[in-house]
Formats: sequence, structure tokens, C-alpha cells
Amino acid sequence: MAQTKKSELLTNPINLNNPITVQVLGICSALAVTVKLEPAIVMAISVTVVTALANLIISLIRNTIPSRIRIIVQLVVVSFLVILVDQVLKAFMYDLDKALSVYVGLIITNCIVMGRLEAFALGNKPFPALLDGIGSGAGYGVILIVVAFIREFFGSGTLFDHQILPDSIYIENGGFYSNCGFMLNPPMALILIGIVIWIQRAKVKELQEK
Repeated sequence: MAQTKKSELLTNPINLNNPITVQVLGICSALAVTVKLEPAIVMAISVTVVTALANLIISLIRNTIPSRIRIIVQLVVVSFLVILVDQVLKAFMYDLDKALSVYVGLIITNCIVMGRLEAFALGNKPFPALLDGIGSGAGYGVILIVVAFIREFFGSGTLFDHQILPDSIYIENGGFYSNCGFMLNPPMALILIGIVIWIQRAKVKELQEK
């Protein structure tokens, strides 16, 4: 039973309790960083690392945090982790860090991170808190990657900035296809997330309204 509960901490946020499609959190960054697949993957990993480590740290010190300043303590921990992630990106992936712009820094105020600290890390032991953070980050990341894959593939004909579709199929070369520029506009990200939510609720009985 305990093992099942621990596995659910990793799997539930991907489907039944997904931060984006079920809890409707983290939508802003999901709209902003999904034009291309590579930044979306980096953002997903960054949020997962911050959420997991913040959950772990807050769980470790939860019994020593005065209730009146718990939000301040949480923000300090998250800010420290976000700064570390941002510095790593600047050192090893500078172009991607520029592409992500302010959105790495905004992980500090990401509702997913703060929500898991309040709802889980403050009331649970370190290892379950770590698993919950990993699961929540993975659930967020899956949606980002799916949306970014569709937008880059159909909007630019590329993946990871490498052309996937051959030149011969494009209209200007006598073919039949033209990239869908609308895919690269922010409204398309919202539409795609809406479609994912619709499909998920149609397939998963637990999410269907009675």
C-alpha cells in the first residue's frame, strides 16, 4: 500500500491531477515557452528540479518554520533554487537562457511550485515530498513538450531547429504544404491546451463531471 501511494505521487500529476490540465496552474509559462521544443524541455526540467528540491528542503525544515513566516521562508528557498538554475543555464546554455527570457525567473512565483509546498511539503516527510515535486514537475513538463512539439512541427516544419519536412512538399517548390504560421502565435498554445484538456476529460472517467 505504501509503495502504491509513493508511485501515485509520481503518476497522478501526469494524468489525474495534472497541474496544467486539471488544476489549471502554470498556464502563462506554458503559453510563452512552447513555440519551440528545446526551450520547452529546458523549462520543464527547470521547473521539475526547482519543485522537487524546494519540496525536499521545506519538508526537511517544516517543523522549525514559524507559521507566520512560512510563505517568506518558502519564497527564499525557491528564489535560491531558481537563481542556481538560472546561473547554470547562463553558463552552459546561454542562447536558451535568452530564449526563455524572464520565464525562468518567474518560476519563483509559479503557482505549481508554491502550491505543492503549501499543500504537500509542509505536511509530509522528505522522500514523499521529493516524489511529489518530481511528479508535479513532470506533469507540467509533459504538457509543455506536447504543445511545443505540435507548434514547432506544424508552425516551422522543424524539431530542435532541424528541418523535418522535406523541401519538395512545400508549395513554393511545387508541393502541397505550407507551414501554419498561426501555430507560432500565443493563442494557438491556449487552443492546443484546451484540446488536450478536452481529450483527457473524454478519456479519463475520473475527470468526467457527473
